[in-house]
Order: sequence, then C-alpha cells, then structure tokens
Amino acid sequence: MADLKLEALSAKNIVAANTLTLKPGQEQFVAPVSHSIAEAYVNPSTSWPRVVVDGDDVVGFIMGNFDPDAHDDEFRSCIWRINVSAEAQGRGIGKFAVWALAEEARSRGFERVTVMWESGEDGPEEFFLRIGFTIIGQTQYGENIGALQL
Repeated sequence: MADLKLEALSAKNIVAANTLTLKPGQEQFVAPVSHSIAEAYVNPSTSWPRVVVDGDDVVGFIMGNFDPDAHDDEFRSCIWRINVSAEAQGRGIGKFAVWALAEEARSRGFERVTVMWESGEDGPEEFFLRIGFTIIGQTQYGENIGALQL
C-alpha cells in the first residue's frame, strides 16, 4: 500500500478505471464508473473524478462533488461514487481514497463530507461506518445519508 497515489481521471487511465470489477453482489450498490465519467463531463466545474493507483495498476476510483452553492447541503461536499477492484479490496484502498477526498474537501473550506448508500448484504454500509461516517438521515428513497466531520 506504500505505492498508493491518486491521479486525476485522464485518457491515460480511463480505460482501466472503466473496467474495474467488483465482488459478486456489489454491483447493485454502485453505478458503473462509466456513469461517473459522463457526470464529470456534464458537471466539470464541481465534479472531482480520481483513480487510485497502486504502483502501475489502477485499483480504485472515487468521484466527489464540491459545490458550495448546491441547494441541498448533502450535495455540497460529497462522494458520488467509490469503487475498489475486487482483488484489491481489504487493503485500505477505499479508506485511502476517502481520506484523500476528505483532505481535498478540507482544503476547499468544507467542514464535512457526505455520502449516500443503500443498506443490504454486500453493500458499503459497514465500510463507511468503520471509517468514521455517521448516519444523519435518509433520502426519500430510503438510502442512508452519512457524514464525516472534517
């Protein structure tokens, strides 16, 4: 894990990011990276897409949104997506990505980062709670809203 670094999504790493595979059952809890790529293209001023690289290999993807003027507080500084390849899970890569996004949020003057997730077996709830998020509410669709104070 000593070689982990974050890189901006680029032509150099977009194919690797788009082909990250999750563990069976996890796909239902996160949209494909290709959706994030499209969203980043549509919202270039607020989106923050990054890949996690271990040595020469893309092992994860995280996309944040930083919009101090967002109507809903939950969308001002948030994680839109996080994917870690099945083979790389359990090595601290997701935590590394979240802390990097949290540091970016802090540098932009935000006091917290939010994320939304659906509960369920193989879902991300245990991960988010373990790294310090607390549930602060639910969306109208029943997804949890978690917050990490910075």
